[in-house]
Amino acid sequence: MSSQQTVESWAADVEFERIGRFRRAVKCAVLHPLANYAPAGLWRALLRLCRSELAASNWADPGGWRSMVISYDGRPKQIADRVLVGAGSMATALRNRRRLAARLLTRLIDEAGHEPVNVLCLGAGPGTIITDALAATRRKACATLVDLNSDAFEYGRTVAAAKGVADRVRFVEGDVCHVHRMLDLPPDVVKMLGICEYLQDEQIELIGRAVAAVMPPGRPIVFNSLSRAHGTDRFFRRVFGLHMIYRSPQQLQALLGRAGYGDFVAVAEPLGVYHVIVGRRRP
Repeated sequence: MSSQQTVESWAADVEFERIGRFRRAVKCAVLHPLANYAPAGLWRALLRLCRSELAASNWADPGGWRSMVISYDGRPKQIADRVLVGAGSMATALRNRRRLAARLLTRLIDEAGHEPVNVLCLGAGPGTIITDALAATRRKACATLVDLNSDAFEYGRTVAAAKGVADRVRFVEGDVCHVHRMLDLPPDVVKMLGICEYLQDEQIELIGRAVAAVMPPGRPIVFNSLSRAHGTDRFFRRVFGLHMIYRSPQQLQALLGRAGYGDFVAVAEPLGVYHVIVGRRRP
């Protein structure tokens, strides 16, 4: 079985959220134009009036961990957030990315040739996806979670404790380009999810090279691409101040290929907004 077939088989039974043809057509014909082209000031005023936690989180920290947690949870308190999270293609795709990435990381940990398996998470935030994987794997595994901002760490420790993996995660505040200073052992798996869409090409290549310098050959790195298939980029830019960089899987593979990786396999979640990509450190 090829690498592509193997990785795709890992995701075959993931329970994704899907959007039917009729609902998709309504979104494209009505909801997306309304979101994208209604006056941005009106949207911001309505969201403030409705006390939207998702909007407030993005205004304070565009694309930050708090807005991610609200989208992942899928059951926000405020009515406005229920609409944004329940009806929005982006929030649905984020939850699908979480499920897909957690499954792939679990299988990559399972296939490691020794224990404990050491996972390195870059731009980790609270570490929701890796704690999902640690709770699901059959192997002894631990994770080092690195982020420039430590605001999410307390929440991350609470989540890890709830999943029974608190003793297997270590949070480190620091620059991922200096990752060689943070590790006692080389990583067996590297997670780089949810950060490439906020980085310039040069930054992605620089981080890739820094991580490649501490990775043994053949070890996997997991990252994601982002497309405009969610249909509301204009809304996110004008209303939330969220400016994301869209790249195809091939463009990201080329960037990380220059940093020392190859043998890439990309798997899409059903909405086509995200591809989760697995690469390997080249010899």
